Amino acid sequence: MRVTVAVCTWNRCELLREALGRMARLRIPAGTTWELLVVNNRCTDATDDVIASCAGTVPVRRVYEAEPGLSNARNAAVREASGAYVLWTDDDTLVDPEWIAAYVDAFRRWPDAVVFGGPVTPRFMAPPPAWLERGWPIIADAFAARDLGPVPLAFDGADNMPYGANYAIRLDEQRRHPYDPRLGVKAGRIVLGEETRVVKALLASGLPGWWVPDARVEHRIPATRMTTRFLRRYYVGAGRTSSRVGPAEDGPTILGRPRWVWKRAVLSEVKYRWGRWSSPPDAYLRHFIAASKAWGRLLG
Repeated sequence: MRVTVAVCTWNRCELLREALGRMARLRIPAGTTWELLVVNNRCTDATDDVIASCAGTVPVRRVYEAEPGLSNARNAAVREASGAYVLWTDDDTLVDPEWIAAYVDAFRRWPDAVVFGGPVTPRFMAPPPAWLERGWPIIADAFAARDLGPVPLAFDGADNMPYGANYAIRLDEQRRHPYDPRLGVKAGRIVLGEETRVVKALLASGLPGWWVPDARVEHRIPATRMTTRFLRRYYVGAGRTSSRVGPAEDGPTILGRPRWVWKRAVLSEVKYRWGRWSSPPDAYLRHFIAASKAWGRLLG
C-alpha cells in the first residue's frame, strides 16, 4: 500500500519546520510506502528552505500553488498525489509516531470505507487564560479540538465527523470531489468548511467512513490565538461560510440582508457585552458566538 501525506502551508515556516521534523519519527508499517507533499500556497517566507532541509529525513516533495486559498492548495495536492489514500494534516500539528500506521490498519480493516478521521488534541504553547479554560467546552471547535472517544465508530455525516487537521480520504473518491475554492482560509481570511463539505458529500452518497482513535495529532495553539480577537475572526468566518453554502433566504431585508440576521447580530452582541460584566464565560461566550456568526452572515 502507498499513501500520500498532504500539508498545505502559507507563511508559517517555523511551525512547518517542527511539523515536518515530527514526521521523521513516524513508524511506517511493513508493506507500506509513503510520500509527503507540502503545498506552498504562494508563501513569501522561508517555506521552501524548510522543505528542502527535510529532504534527507522524510520523502518530501514541494508542490507550488499560486492561487491563494486552502481549497486551491488542497486541490493541488490531490492532483499530485500518488498514494491510494490522502492523509491530511496541517502545518501547525504534531503527528503521533503511530499516526500513519493507525490509518493504514484502518484502511485494511475497512476496505470499503472512503473517509477516516482521528483525534486532534490541543497543545497550548502558553498557559491559557482563565476565561478560555472556563468556556472551553463551548469554543473547542475554534481550536480544531476533536475527540469522539477511544473506540472506532462509523461516521454519520452529522455530529460525528472528522476535522480538517486530521482526516484521510481514498484518492479515487477524493478526485471526484474537489474542494470548493469559495471555502477555506485564504491569505489569513477565515472561511470554513471546505473539508466538511467534501466529507458530507461522500457520506451522503452512501460511502462509509470510520473514526480511528489511534491516529492522533496535537494542534499547537499559540498565545495569539487565546484571545477573543481570534475567536471573533473564527466565528465571523463560520458565519461567512453559512452565507456562501446555505440556501437563499426569503423575507424582509435591511440593506439587502435578512432582517432576522440583523436582529440576532445586534441583540446577541448586546447580551455578550453586558454578560462580560455580569456572567461567567461559559454563559456570555454563547452570545459572543451567536453575534459573531450573525455578523459573518451579514458580511458574507
